[in-house]
Amino acid sequence: VRIDELPTPFGALSLPLWVAVAFTFFWLVGMMNTVNWLDGLDGLAAGVVGIACIVLFVHTARLGQESLAVLPLALLGAIVGFLPYNFNPARIFMGASGPLVLGFALGVLAIIGGAKVATALLVVGVPILDTAWQIFNRLRGGRKPYVGDRGHLHFRLVDLGYSQRKIVLFVYGLCALFGGLALILPSGIQKAYAIGAMGLLTIGVMVWLTRKQGG
Repeated sequence: VRIDELPTPFGALSLPLWVAVAFTFFWLVGMMNTVNWLDGLDGLAAGVVGIACIVLFVHTARLGQESLAVLPLALLGAIVGFLPYNFNPARIFMGASGPLVLGFALGVLAIIGGAKVATALLVVGVPILDTAWQIFNRLRGGRKPYVGDRGHLHFRLVDLGYSQRKIVLFVYGLCALFGGLALILPSGIQKAYAIGAMGLLTIGVMVWLTRKQGG
């Protein structure tokens, strides 16, 4: 299981073996870390991964990969059984290992069968950019990038007075919106534009919140 090609607006870019292996490790570890850091509010990480599973199922089925399409459904089934007990106010928590398993599974599902990395990037693009921004912001402030703080988007919204449920549903809506775009837009330049627009919007919001809250 590895990423042998990267989609670009000008066609697929084939990767040399050593680059493919290195990038695959980077992708999987990055997805695991993203979902782990997303698990800050009740139901947030599980729900976002569940939305990604729905989008990946539809996309995989449309590619005619029926045997692979059942895999995101299987992960979705586990999430649907768990999420009612994890949604605010939560009665069951994933702990440290739960989001790592979800992140790894989602990362693998986006690789197998090909042509799904850009789709996964659109669905979980906001959490990925939030993770990247926190790493940059902590390094900029002379802090260790892996030491937690309240700089994540969901924590900043909590500190502004929004309830956990409203924040979680808001993030669900963003992920579902971009997931819908991933299914509607054809592969190529349109998805690249969508990813770019999402990136600019998310980074702009994070910069505004960082300045508003002073750090």
